[in-house]
Amino acid sequence: MDLAASLRGIGIIPVVEISDAADAGPLVEALDTAGLPCAEITFRTAAGAAAIRAARRAIPGLLLGAGTVLTPDQVDQASDAGATFVVTPGFNPKVVARCRARGLQVIPGVATPTEVEMAHAEGLRVLKFFPAEAAGGVPYLRALSGPYRDVTFIPTGGIDLRNLSSYLALPNVVACGGSWIATRELIDRRDFDTIGRLAAKAVAAVKAARTGTGARA
Repeated sequence: MDLAASLRGIGIIPVVEISDAADAGPLVEALDTAGLPCAEITFRTAAGAAAIRAARRAIPGLLLGAGTVLTPDQVDQASDAGATFVVTPGFNPKVVARCRARGLQVIPGVATPTEVEMAHAEGLRVLKFFPAEAAGGVPYLRALSGPYRDVTFIPTGGIDLRNLSSYLALPNVVACGGSWIATRELIDRRDFDTIGRLAAKAVAAVKAARTGTGARA
């Protein structure tokens, strides 16, 4: 699977924390119905692996990521649960090696040129830029496009509808990660109707940005 092409086609990855795995199915169904057949379920809660498994059962064809993966053991859990890919907040060579051993595509987090080069040396060309807004945002990514012309990014952190189109306007941005679509509070309240509406707005914003009708940086 060409993960980068699939993610570029979607444009945004909902990043979610799920405290009760029973909520994973209704959540991804709400996202999928709104036109977002993708989710990154993080290991920020103890329910992470079980939630990934439940999401995979609910929608077998979902583009399903495991996020906030910090250890090789969590890679194993993500793979066993049915994750399509792994996302990490930083660059950890042991996690990258375990992903490759398990046949999982990995998108490691970077925030500096040194980290970009570390990932590049490992043959990785799609990287998470985190924390995007705090680390320099759109101007920083523009600057990185000069020396690293074969690297693309998934900026995550501080992105929402206000600045989404500015990031998507950059040629070196594949997609954006966003936690505003399905916040932990909305999930805990099981407010999947609101999540669906927010997802639909995000889909519309991606379409506007990609067709040139959205705001530009």
